[in-house]
Amino acid sequence: MSKINVLQLGTKDWSKRYQIPREVKFSFLDFYLDGEGAGFQEEEKPYDIVFLERLPEEEERDYLEKVTKPYCLYLVEGLELGSWEQSFCYRKKAQWISEAQIQTFLSEEAKFYFSHSYGEKYEPYNMAVSRFFKGSVQWNGQMNVSLSGDFGNQFKQVVFWRNNIPIEEYQVIDYWLEYEKTPGVEITFVVNYFIRGSVHDILKTETYTEKDLEDIIQIKGVDRPTTVFVSIQAKGEGELKVIALHDRYSRGAHGYFLPGGERFVTSGREEVFAYFDPGDCKPPLNIYFSGYKTREGFEGHNVMKKMGSPYLLLAEARLEGGDFYMGDEEYEELYRQVIQKYLDELGFTSKDLVMAGLSMGTYGALYYGCDFEPHAVIVGKPLVNIGDIAANEKLNRPGGFPTSLDVLMYQTGSIEPSAVLQLNQRFWEKFDQADFGETKFVVAYMYEDDYDRKAYETLLSHMNSDGVQVYGKGLHGRHNDNTGGIVQWFLGQFRNILRNDYGREIKE
Repeated sequence: MSKINVLQLGTKDWSKRYQIPREVKFSFLDFYLDGEGAGFQEEEKPYDIVFLERLPEEEERDYLEKVTKPYCLYLVEGLELGSWEQSFCYRKKAQWISEAQIQTFLSEEAKFYFSHSYGEKYEPYNMAVSRFFKGSVQWNGQMNVSLSGDFGNQFKQVVFWRNNIPIEEYQVIDYWLEYEKTPGVEITFVVNYFIRGSVHDILKTETYTEKDLEDIIQIKGVDRPTTVFVSIQAKGEGELKVIALHDRYSRGAHGYFLPGGERFVTSGREEVFAYFDPGDCKPPLNIYFSGYKTREGFEGHNVMKKMGSPYLLLAEARLEGGDFYMGDEEYEELYRQVIQKYLDELGFTSKDLVMAGLSMGTYGALYYGCDFEPHAVIVGKPLVNIGDIAANEKLNRPGGFPTSLDVLMYQTGSIEPSAVLQLNQRFWEKFDQADFGETKFVVAYMYEDDYDRKAYETLLSHMNSDGVQVYGKGLHGRHNDNTGGIVQWFLGQFRNILRNDYGREIKE
């Protein structure tokens, strides 16, 4: 992995006082001068961590604004902050650190501030059922595999994943297992560490109970590169559904995917991810729902950051690439709560809210837009009739998006024509109850969309609120034929709203 870039603003160089780990590239800023003269100069590229041991000079403030990322700023205890520093520290979500903690932080915590995030889900087809299990096995698309029967009186392997995961020296991986079971079944999660390149030299074995599985399991690398083999053991009698196994580069206690990234979990083990950046703390709050993506994490981070205003990224990791942000009441309430949380923190109302997304993310923006009735909803390649998307898989788009069938089954328990109508109606019943009289809808769509061809015209037919505004742009092609054109128009209209409605100057 690449070096962790750390900047210290101080009076004495910490690299001469503390032991700097080899994975850390350390820079000391005594005094910043822009131009010729003595002092420290560096490209204005954000650092992974910034430490403030002293208050910045006025000439250093602009530089620090550019090189400091939210949730990556640490203040040494004892600093007395002025008004600029207080504002800066809120916008960068700063944290305090004592002098006694600095060496421990550099040695043990700095490694979690790597630049690029990574997360994935073990592919369902790499999951195998042990030949020793004699009960019933049912594969349900990419939703889960269901095992029913007598698992025996002692823990025995019932499921394992064929492909081992590599772990670098001292790297930490987060594992999250999604599963359901009846009360008569008990399970353990087993991790075997192998020397890299070997299939029989086991370094160690770790076993985790159901109590351990209530939270994320952190798999910690040793003093050499290894691979890990993971499996599930079970005993008792009943049914076990193995839904998914996720592995992600760990941020330790510093967030999920990004430093500061938040994770919320329902009682059914379904996850919601959120990342908030206060920006300049001025309206609007831009919310971006990630689209379909098999690589787990947030989408739209760099684009939203360039807008300058506060933004909230939302993402999920269910099924293959996402489940359109739908769920039971507990699951959907998590989205409403996190959105309201940051509206309240900023002192904004829903009229200071812009909700946006592309493709699968459009459903989230439109669906939760019904709850908040925001100033604007900006979407590209809208998908709203999710039942129709699944129905199109048979003739109009064979093999193009099989996840849609899993979505239909997962949300309705059926793939019958009645289920198609039921899933479509789920959106429209909510949409028709909202008052969009003060909302702008900005929609870029494909004329020949093979996922949801009627999305735009159906949206128009349901725009019944007095005063609602709709701006549409159609491009020829199927759903994925001209993503570049859709994105270009989407971003252009986003900038127009920020410029015309909020007086913001946005760099192209």
